[in-house]
Amino acid sequence: MRNKDKAVVLRGLLERARYEVLPTASIEDTVCAEVPPGRTLTVTASPSKGLEATLSLAERLVGHGYDVVPHLAARMISGSSELKEIVERLVPLGVTTVFVPAGDADPPAGSYEGSVELLEDLTTLGRPFPNVGITGYPESHPSIGDDLTIQAMWDKRHFATQVVSNLTFDAALLRTWVTRMRARGITMPLLVGLPGPVERTKLLAMATKIGVGESTRFLAKHKSTFARIAAPGGYSPEKFLEKASPVLGDPLSFVAGLHVFTFNQVAETERWRAGLVARLGGPVGAAS
Repeated sequence: MRNKDKAVVLRGLLERARYEVLPTASIEDTVCAEVPPGRTLTVTASPSKGLEATLSLAERLVGHGYDVVPHLAARMISGSSELKEIVERLVPLGVTTVFVPAGDADPPAGSYEGSVELLEDLTTLGRPFPNVGITGYPESHPSIGDDLTIQAMWDKRHFATQVVSNLTFDAALLRTWVTRMRARGITMPLLVGLPGPVERTKLLAMATKIGVGESTRFLAKHKSTFARIAAPGGYSPEKFLEKASPVLGDPLSFVAGLHVFTFNQVAETERWRAGLVARLGGPVGAAS
């Protein structure tokens, strides 16, 4: 890929990048201070904080002018009645996209053992959210085989509209995973997940203190991942994007955007994104 074409691809993805945030006490003020209204934010869910923390923060961020994607962790929802209440709460806010992981709750709060059942009930409710994301695992899931995770995406293809990949650091591995996924006929648009430019000590403090979200669980179960992020020079989101640009820019990959795991280091992430957009030839405040 020519440098000019690569810059166009990366700039477009960065302009559409969305940020994952954890529903902590201070994150609302941080987001409002550092992120321009209109940007897309996803809000994680965890058994330790409860789904109300996710929904309440989502409501407030919508009120501040952000496009918000709540995480509806299936195992934290008791069943179709609670799901209906959640839909009736979010739809009037203008929420059009949700992310549906299975979640961590053990035992589950009710009848949802995984996300498929919840996705089926959303369909029964008339598909109230035009966009529904499910999880993909470029780097192996800690307890589920790779073939099964790809099969799960196939099983969910009638209910979901996009795949959001969990953390990955290896551009070659990303390409292999995307190729396998597309070869299986999974053609949903893909949002590629990557960590932002997290500061090492803050990352360690956040991940050990707060048990929320797909991202933090992944780190907690993958000690080597800490080492890869925390080692000086061990991880750079810019270097990853550079190496991954061939697969990101391949039309057959169907990559629609980036899902940036901020670990609530929102100010650092926004400065990095805006600075890189500017260096690639776009306006500093570019946003979707």
